[in-house]
Amino acid sequence: MLDLNYVRENLNTVFQKLKDRNFPTDLLLEFQAIDEERRKAIQISDSYNADLNKASKEIGELIKAGKNDEAVQRRRDVKTLKNCVAEGQLDRDQTEARMRKILEMLPNIPHESVPVGLDESANVEVRRWGTKPEFGFEPKDHVDLGTALGILDLERATKITGARFAILNGAGARLERALIDFMLDLHTREHGYLETLPPFIVNRDSLFGTGQLPKFAEDLFKLEDERGFYLVPTAEVPVTNYYREEILDASQLPMKWAAYTPCFRSEAGSYGKDTRGVIRQHQFEKVELVKYSLPENSYAELEALTLNAETVLQRLGIHYRVVALSTGDLGFSNAKTYDIEVWLPSQNTFREISSCSNYEAFQARRANIRFRRAGGAKPEFVHTLNGSGLAVGRTWIAVLENFQQADGSVLVPEVLRPFMGGLVRIAGVGSQK
Repeated sequence: MLDLNYVRENLNTVFQKLKDRNFPTDLLLEFQAIDEERRKAIQISDSYNADLNKASKEIGELIKAGKNDEAVQRRRDVKTLKNCVAEGQLDRDQTEARMRKILEMLPNIPHESVPVGLDESANVEVRRWGTKPEFGFEPKDHVDLGTALGILDLERATKITGARFAILNGAGARLERALIDFMLDLHTREHGYLETLPPFIVNRDSLFGTGQLPKFAEDLFKLEDERGFYLVPTAEVPVTNYYREEILDASQLPMKWAAYTPCFRSEAGSYGKDTRGVIRQHQFEKVELVKYSLPENSYAELEALTLNAETVLQRLGIHYRVVALSTGDLGFSNAKTYDIEVWLPSQNTFREISSCSNYEAFQARRANIRFRRAGGAKPEFVHTLNGSGLAVGRTWIAVLENFQQADGSVLVPEVLRPFMGGLVRIAGVGSQK
């Protein structure tokens, strides 16, 4: 959430930044109108307070002068003024509450380094790693590969649940588990993240803190439970909220977590997109990287987090690129985002496999996560960051497609073999060697 005073004092800047994001400015115009109401309410309240202070002083003087009847009348005036002051304070509180409700719906302000553009066409490629695989045959997509090998079953998943669910069997399930273990080991042993296993169900306050609520309620799976619980859309939600409503010591920062969770999303508004295979599912798995940072260090931490996520693909030996998202393609809470896009031979293009973002103080202000510097300084909001390290299902797809062989088998990347009991090739559901 944006700071109320910042928006009030920098309306022109915020107007322009919202336009850069291709976000309607109607709410900001409403905010401006309510702020005028608030200013008037303050003026009236201050005027009544001045009259009240003056009347209270006069009562004392009247009593000293023995003018008791006049003092009694003045006390009646004071009572009326107190009621007026209370009403003025109520008006002020109500206008501020309305302004804060609007702030809940306003997106973050893009960082100055974010490319300006109205949509993804303005995204900027930052770098590439590796080369496209060369095949002496027409490469298949992950659906044809996985189905033929017996490691992917979409038809029965649809029977059991519905569209956009999948079943992985045998070596396919083992590959998914190997990817999770590999990612967690890499990030905890080499990159210095603390592994955490959070709840897979969260409450409304947690989702408000990270920005999914109230604006994106339709994207969530809400449980039919009077407690108002939701399935996690990403580990970002429970992990970022770990220190909600708490004040940390500056010496504790940065904090770095790596968390595996299944993720559940309704994918509202995406129907018709990526309907083939397991690219866009209602249930999928991720290893998420989450950081708390000092404000002055958060952009250096973003670069480091992005490189940590890239390392997964480098170790696997899969071609990818990094793209800086434009202002019009940024997520609601994001100040800056890098997308890591992996090469998929069947589509002859790059597809997003991780988004690494700095939210600055936007989430911390919503969740009231603060820190205090040495010497008893005033508490400040931490900066929060996160990124997929990586989306496991899409990495599974990338392995199948990039390491497929002419006979329909799939070579296991060397770095994954220790996690798969030494398995070198997936040649079917029961592959063991």
